Parts: sequence; structure tokens; C-alpha cells
Amino acid sequence: MAVEHRVEVLTDTEWAILRPLIEECRPHGKTQHHDLRRTIEAILWRHQNGAKWRSISSELGPWWMAAQTFIRWARLGVWERLLDLAQQRGDRPGHDLPGRHEHPGARQGGGRVEKRGSGAQRDVREALGRSRGGYGTKACVIVDGGGRALGFALAPGQAHELPLVPALLAILPEVPGWVVGDRGYASDAFRQRVWDLGARPAIPHKKTDAPVACPAWIYNNRNRVERFWARIKEWRAIATRYEKTANSFTGVLCLAAALDWIKN
Repeated sequence: MAVEHRVEVLTDTEWAILRPLIEECRPHGKTQHHDLRRTIEAILWRHQNGAKWRSISSELGPWWMAAQTFIRWARLGVWERLLDLAQQRGDRPGHDLPGRHEHPGARQGGGRVEKRGSGAQRDVREALGRSRGGYGTKACVIVDGGGRALGFALAPGQAHELPLVPALLAILPEVPGWVVGDRGYASDAFRQRVWDLGARPAIPHKKTDAPVACPAWIYNNRNRVERFWARIKEWRAIATRYEKTANSFTGVLCLAAALDWIKN
């Protein structure tokens, strides 16, 4: 006797929390999904496993529906709004901590890639560049005191993270007590920006710079950023960037971060 086994990506409890948030932020056109949960689970399965869209199990519906939904919603900023709604549902305790991580870039060739401008211009637009680690993307995140993401900023792999600071600080819903960052953020201008914001910086000085105050009892919280990256890097499409556009990669990050808020 054959026994049917349904591919389950979300538990009923997780879907009960996620569904109203998605319904609030998604576009409502004339043609609606016949099974929204199945489509969302297909999107999650693909990015968690780092598979091709065509590899999605038929139990999760047509692969092309999941692909079209994810890409279209990424262009419309739906995944960013989903993260914002997940934050509003939870609380935002403690101080905020900027952190960064580098991701290998999208594979060259195949797929539909925007061809306007020169190759260098496209790389800047899609946050792709060659660094010592190879061709990839630098993703920066700002998390709250609970180690949950508030927002992201992307840059080409060879770019410095300091130019992303204004965008990260602009994400803060309120003035934190402390802003913690590693030595990559060691800059007098950045520290002054934090003071001007009304917060206090906890950023260690570089060996070539004059010593600055960086209380160890605050800076120890920096590990919450690393723990956040460790959680969402379980998604293979995040550990290795599979998306060819910055919009889609930001969408993957925000989707994973929204589920992190729901589960934690």
C-alpha cells in the first residue's frame, strides 16, 4: 500500500503566524494563488536547499509559479515589508550591532540578466565584485539586542563597509543605547555619527590608531551578529549567493530574517 508523504517546510504554527503577515504585504491582483502556503513553502525549500527552481517537488506546486512569485515580489519590495511586519509583531530589545558577511557571487551565465550599461556598472548595481575571497557580495546587517535582523545593505565584494553605515543607521526604529561594531567599522567619522545619533559607540580601535573607549561588557555582545549569520547561513542560497540580482538576494535575506523573528 502506497503512503503519501507531503513535503512540509513550515509547521502549522509557523504558517498561522506567517500567513497574515504575507497577506498584509503581498500584492492582491485579479489572479490569486490557489494554494498560497504551497507556493511559499516551495520558495522556502528552494532557498534553504540551494536547488534549482526546476528541482522543486511537484508536491509543492509548479516550480515556475514559485519562481515568478519570488522574483516579482522581490522587485516590489514585498520581502522587505514582510521583515518589517515580523519586527512589528515582536519586540526590539537592547542595543544594536552592525555586522557584515561576504557571500560568493552568483554564477555567471544562464538565466535572464539585465544588460544595460557596462559590466562594471552592472556589478555595482547588482552588488557584485572581486575581492581576495573571489567574486561575490558583501552583505551588512544591523541587528537588535536579541540578535534579530532589522535590515540589510549590500555592496560589491571588494567594497568597504563604512559607506553602508548611513543606510544601516537609518533603519533603526529608535535611538539605541549602544552601537557595537568590529574593527571594520573603526572610524572617527563613524563614531561621531553614532554620538550625533544620541547613542554610544563600542568599536575597538585599529592597532595603528589611538586607543578609544570600548567597554568589554558591551563589545562582548558582538557575538550576537555572528550567531545571527550562523542561523541564516543554514540556507544554502544565503551561504552562497545564488541570485543574480541585488533585489532577489536582498529578498532572500529578508525572508530568512523574517522567519528568524518568527522562530525566535
